[in-house]
This record gives sequence, C-alpha cells and structure tokens, in this order.
Amino acid sequence: MKKLLSFAAPLLLLVASSVSAQLVVEVTSGNDKPIKIAVVPFDQQNLSERTDVASVVESDLVRSGQFVATDRDSMLSKPISVQEVAYRDWRLMSVDYLVLGRINEQGGQFAITYELVDVSAQRVHDRGITSIPGAELRDLAHWVSDRVYEKLTGFKGAFGTNIAFVKEKNVGGEPLYQLIKADADGAREHVIYESRAPLMSPSWSPDASQIAYVSFESGRPRIMKHDLTTNNREQLTNFKGLNSSPAWSPKGDKMAMVLSRDGNPEIYLLDLTTRQFTRMTRHYAIDTEPTWTHDGEYIIFTSNRSSKPQIYQVHVETGVVERLTFEGEYNARPRATLDGKGLVFVHQRDSVFHIAVQDIASGRIFVLTKTSLDESPTVSPNGRTVMYATKRGDQGILAAVSVDGGVKINLPASDGDVREPAWAPYVD
Repeated sequence: MKKLLSFAAPLLLLVASSVSAQLVVEVTSGNDKPIKIAVVPFDQQNLSERTDVASVVESDLVRSGQFVATDRDSMLSKPISVQEVAYRDWRLMSVDYLVLGRINEQGGQFAITYELVDVSAQRVHDRGITSIPGAELRDLAHWVSDRVYEKLTGFKGAFGTNIAFVKEKNVGGEPLYQLIKADADGAREHVIYESRAPLMSPSWSPDASQIAYVSFESGRPRIMKHDLTTNNREQLTNFKGLNSSPAWSPKGDKMAMVLSRDGNPEIYLLDLTTRQFTRMTRHYAIDTEPTWTHDGEYIIFTSNRSSKPQIYQVHVETGVVERLTFEGEYNARPRATLDGKGLVFVHQRDSVFHIAVQDIASGRIFVLTKTSLDESPTVSPNGRTVMYATKRGDQGILAAVSVDGGVKINLPASDGDVREPAWAPYVD
C-alpha cells in the first residue's frame, strides 16, 4: 500500500476524451472445427461515415474463435443480396454461410439490412433490419455480429458490449493512469478519467451508465462513482485505511466493498439510497475482493481465514459464510459465471498464477490459461469469455479465453500497460 500511496500527485481530469492508440486484437488459438463463413463487402456507397462494416463483422466473428473467414480477395463474386448468390461458387470454396448487407443513410441516421445465407441449404437462415438512433456504423456492425453469432452458436452475442480497464503510461517521466472505456474488441478507446495517482478496480453499474473505481488522488484510497452521461464524479468513501474493491449489486441499489474502518479489512454493503453501511463479515483474517452472484443472494469474496487465500461466499440476508474452494493453496479474485454454476478466479498451480474455472457442484477446477502472472478476470455478459490481465515480456496486456479454454486472444496496447479489465453488462 505504501508503494501506491507514494504515487499520489495532482489530479488531471480529462472529460470524455478520445484515444488514438487502441488495443490490437491477436487471435492465438481457436475452435478445432470452426464454422466457415464469408462476410461479403456490404453495399454502403455515398455514406457520410466510411467504416468498413463487413470488415468489423468479420473481425468480431473470427475473434470469437468459432469462425474462420474467407478472404475477400479470393471471393469469386460479391453479392449484396440473396438473389445475386451463385451457390456453386461458394460450395467450391467450402463456405458454410454468407453474410450479406446494405446500408442506407437518411437525415444522418443509418439503417442496415443483413442476410445470413446457408450455402448448403440454399436459403436465407436469418434476415434482419435495424436503425439505431444515434448509432455509428461500428454499432450496426456489432449488431450484425451478435445476430450471426447467436443464430449459428445458440449463444447470445456480446460484440456490442463495452469493457473498462486501467492504462498506465509514462508521460514526462512520470506515470499517468487512465480509466478507459472501449468496445469489447478494444476499438473506440475513450478516456473517462485520468490522474497522476493510481486508479484501480473499475466496476460497472447494472445499466452500464456508471462506473465505480478506487482513486488515490487524495493520497489514500477512496471509492469514487462516475456518471458516464454527465461526467459527474462523486466520492462514496474516504475512511482511514482501506477503501477498495467496489462491486455493484445486480439491482444497482447497493454496493459491496472492502473497508478497514473498524481496524480489519472486512466486506461491507453500502445502500446507495440511504448511504447506510452494513458490515457483512466479521473475522480477524483479511476479507477482500467481493463480487455478487447474479441473483444477488450471495457475495463471493477472497479470504485468508484458512491461512491461505481461498474463496468464500456470504448470504446477504442471513450472513452465513461458506467456503467454496479447497483445491490448491491460492485461489482469489472470484467472478461468478452467468448461469451460477461456475466460478472464475486466479488459481496458483506449480507456483504460477493462472485463470481457472471451477464447477461449484463438483468442486472440479479447470485451468484456462497457460501464461503466468494472470490476474483480474472478468466474465462477458453472455458467460462465454473470460478477459484478464497478464504480461507479455515487460508489458501489461489484456487477454481473453473462452470458458472451455479452446479460444485464446491477446489485446495488447501500443502505448502503455493495461490492467484490471471489467466487462460491462448488456444494455437494453
């Protein structure tokens, strides 16, 4: 903690700033039997925005590891509607599905029509049209990707969601910390806040309109709440000692956090309406890193009350504590899977820190990553992908792995170290 406090420096506020250097997606392994798809260039002539929608859709689908795409330069034809499809050409290229589309613009608003064509059956497998008020072409591309992904895998897509993370850069010989919001693929980086003092532990509200985080700008940790619509910041805690690990409840009315206001790090609940605190754990050991189950009935946390860090849960209503992990000497930073059947966490094996998933019913642990120094896992809102922080050489990068371990990607930044990812929920 003293090391972090030494970085405290004058605050720099950068409201709603854009960043030119973004994460770069590198797919390092994928599904053994991917779906062969061809995303044909969309008809998008004479538009005020020049984003290549088909390219974004292709990148989304390939990044999932479930698809392999046909290079557009090798396409024998480039239809924009099903009536123009020469099925024999695509069968010769062993393509399973075609994605076709066209975009119109009227009054500065875009409308997109897309078709998913089954080459073998020679029919339209899915068709859709949408016009999202205020949407950019990249938003429409993610909409298409989500539709295709769900139709062909049976799982809801998460390409249109956002992530938040912390980036550290060297500016003028001193560290500069940025809290950044971006698309799930790392595009459209957007600085929410920046400071010469460390920023940590971003946590999304259930409606993705706010982010809570820890800031050291005053010389000690404080939990802040940042409204992404108004850019208003509000201090939630400033007690002596620890103020850390904010975690919004599924309903958004409460926030779990770690406070040492009573002398020992414990899990507390803050009622965001009444601003009343409720202490949830009482133990001489360190209780930290709270997260919620998706039904809001339990708070899962890390504790060394068994001498080594292990994962526990406390029932919000009764206060009953139960241990969840038993395999290995170190299990920490838990996150529940969407279906409530699994836990994702940092697991130490052979003196190396990996990301692992545990089936809660059986207690079996499956290690997802083979890299070292893996930390800070966050689960996609569809429960299919885990994003985490790791190291590549001396650089801190983000990486992602599917929950079955079959698909792996890296998202390195070109201008700094990135860490502490937080995946935003779906927004209606």
